[in-house]
Amino acid sequence: MEIAFTKLQGNGNDFILIDEHDREVIPEDMKGAFAALYCDRRFGIGADGILFLQASEKADIRMRLFQPDESEAAMCGNGIRCLAKYAYDAGYVKESCSVETGAGIVPVTMGYADDEFTATITMPTPAFERSAIPATGTGEYKQEIRGFTVYAVNTGVPHAVVFTKEIGAVDITTVGPAIRNHPTFVEGANVNFVEQGDGDTIRIRTFERGVEAETFSCGTGATASAAVAHHLGNVGDEVRVETKGGPLIIRFGDSVTMEGPASTVFAGVIPF
Repeated sequence: MEIAFTKLQGNGNDFILIDEHDREVIPEDMKGAFAALYCDRRFGIGADGILFLQASEKADIRMRLFQPDESEAAMCGNGIRCLAKYAYDAGYVKESCSVETGAGIVPVTMGYADDEFTATITMPTPAFERSAIPATGTGEYKQEIRGFTVYAVNTGVPHAVVFTKEIGAVDITTVGPAIRNHPTFVEGANVNFVEQGDGDTIRIRTFERGVEAETFSCGTGATASAAVAHHLGNVGDEVRVETKGGPLIIRFGDSVTMEGPASTVFAGVIPF
């Protein structure tokens, strides 16, 4: 038996996609272990997660994401762009579609310009909340952890947002896990370190829950970081978020959208 897969990436956040649109390929009870095995960058294919594209009764398509620690994430901004690119190329969807996720139905518009694929995602509305942490009275939720002021915001998955003068000076391998595992984040959290740039630009680094390491980009993290910066009045309604893997554009209006690229890296088969 061989399992077909496609490797895709969005701003360096990379995924292995398994097409289950017409039939189940990986049994449900094996999906987590499959992710742990094939996300390994030395003994597997290497990726930040496994995307399963499935049919949906609620939307045009369904996305499920399993991470290297075998957990399933409810939402992934870069992952949806990669899933949308594959689905668009495969003819499952057209220039606009809806994607069922664990965080709800997510609208997507997409297309090619000069051979580059770009998608705009209507993100879950940022919610400034964290269990067991009282509001400060100014609308945001925050707490001091390890000497950092940490803002909590959920953009489909829980995030911690930390502003710092220089993100390159942060020891993300030490501070990231300490905040990610802080008991006030009852489900854990992705941790974003944010540096204010010129005008409506911010730069971020993300320690990602489930990957348990820094990733090149995190779409929900870019949205969460921009949302906190916007909430505090540090940026306007259109924010350029510079990640290690490239920029994302976050826009605030009647809804919150994220715009960015996705590309196919290669396709192959796994003997199974």
